[in-house]
Amino acid sequence: MNQKKFNRTARNYFTLFDTCRNLMPVMSIEGNREITDKRRGKGIYDLLVKNMEEFKKRGLIFGASVTVTKNNFKEVTSQYFLDSLADRGCKAVIFVEYVPVSDESSDLAPTDEEREYLAERILHLRKDHPEMVYISFPGDEKSSGGCVAAGRGFFHINSHGGAEPCPFSPYSDINVRNTSLNEALHSPLFTALQSGDLLSGDHNGGCVLFEKKNEVEALLNSKAV
Repeated sequence: MNQKKFNRTARNYFTLFDTCRNLMPVMSIEGNREITDKRRGKGIYDLLVKNMEEFKKRGLIFGASVTVTKNNFKEVTSQYFLDSLADRGCKAVIFVEYVPVSDESSDLAPTDEEREYLAERILHLRKDHPEMVYISFPGDEKSSGGCVAAGRGFFHINSHGGAEPCPFSPYSDINVRNTSLNEALHSPLFTALQSGDLLSGDHNGGCVLFEKKNEVEALLNSKAV
């Protein structure tokens, strides 16, 4: 995409959010420039900051999604980093614990000790900095009675329109291009997950559905779904 077309597309999105203020964009940022560009690509950090400043200029609120790894968990929970987001107009921060998709990347997943640090830090932030909303995924499962995926609190729509339990459980039996959101919420897969014990069962931390992916796949392929 050339720069002129990119700028035109960006203006269209800003106009959309300016017109539909019930929508709140969430931008992925992984900490400082070095950490963000290493994970997201060169120049992404500066682009994110530029977009944040434009949102603030227009009086639009936005959120930030932060992938928490064992390499950045202290950086992204530091007061300096969070204040920099707040100063640019950010109103919500979603901390998403890194879930490995292969054995080669498993060393990036936070340890139990680091998850505990994250949980304690978020409790402190919620108490002392109520001007922003802080969400921990899947760390907030304990206070919400289990995993909130598959329509219990949210669900994920992939780039093809498939309704999935969550980004870490990429299985779908219904497409929102062909049906309503309400019907997607009551799809056979979602209904089976909501009525079973997979979402509330014990697991070793991280994403329960990713950890139990074989059971989710079996459920998807069963006659019940």
